[in-house]
Amino acid sequence: MSALAVGCLGLVALFVLMFLQVPIGISMIIVGVVGYAVQTGWGPALTLFTSEPSALLASVDLATVPLFLLMGTFATAAGYSTDVYNAAAAMLGHRRGGLAYATVGGSAVFGAVCGSSTATAATFAKAALPEMLKRGYAPSFSTGTIAAGGTLKSLIPPSIVMILYCIVAKTFIFDMFVAAVVPALLAIAINLMTITLIVRMRPSVAPVLDPMPWAERWEALRRALPFVLLMLTVFVGLYSGVFTVNEAASVAAVMSLVFALVQRRLSWNSLWLGLRETAGATAMIYIIIMGAT
Repeated sequence: MSALAVGCLGLVALFVLMFLQVPIGISMIIVGVVGYAVQTGWGPALTLFTSEPSALLASVDLATVPLFLLMGTFATAAGYSTDVYNAAAAMLGHRRGGLAYATVGGSAVFGAVCGSSTATAATFAKAALPEMLKRGYAPSFSTGTIAAGGTLKSLIPPSIVMILYCIVAKTFIFDMFVAAVVPALLAIAINLMTITLIVRMRPSVAPVLDPMPWAERWEALRRALPFVLLMLTVFVGLYSGVFTVNEAASVAAVMSLVFALVQRRLSWNSLWLGLRETAGATAMIYIIIMGAT
């Protein structure tokens, strides 16, 4: 059987396994090992099955994944997403579409320390959606804004998607982070411009709200200060060359934990749940990378 025929049958088998609800990583491992065995024999295939996972588990670059996930877990458990959103809403909420601007801006800022687009969107669905609906924003406009804001995370360093791509493609993670800055800023600007057009064409989807007193605005900004400090530490340390990518992930994870403990926002239950979620997501990502390899 030719390599092309094996590849085509492997793709069909992969989709069949996924249709049968076999986890994606496991499906890729099964198809990869069997396809390799058909062409070279079971001995080399099983040798590859042991050597490749060992190499991935020992990869220093891949260690950034659980660290950035852990940082995002601590930041979410500490309620920093709510602080960021409230600060943005306090400054922009009195403008038409202000809460939508705050949602996109808050998602972008929170995405700078949360490695997952899904986690960013889910977090802001809890923080922003009730506030937008309570203030008369259209449900479709509110949910669409949150979904669009969540997708920004894929372009905003540190992005788990970028890290995984760099590991598979064998490119430098830091170079990818630098290259992503301009596209990320463009994506944020386009989202904000889209909101502006929608609220001007359909003012009913985003009513104008009364401005908050300056005392409440300053209090909202003060609450978001630790998160801003965390974000600046990651970005300045990373892009100035003080930290490597791995060091930046480690420092950020520790800082987010310390801030959460100092502010007494992290309970034993939320810490345990956060560690479980991080471990589960990390295991899933590792298995997918093993299967892809």
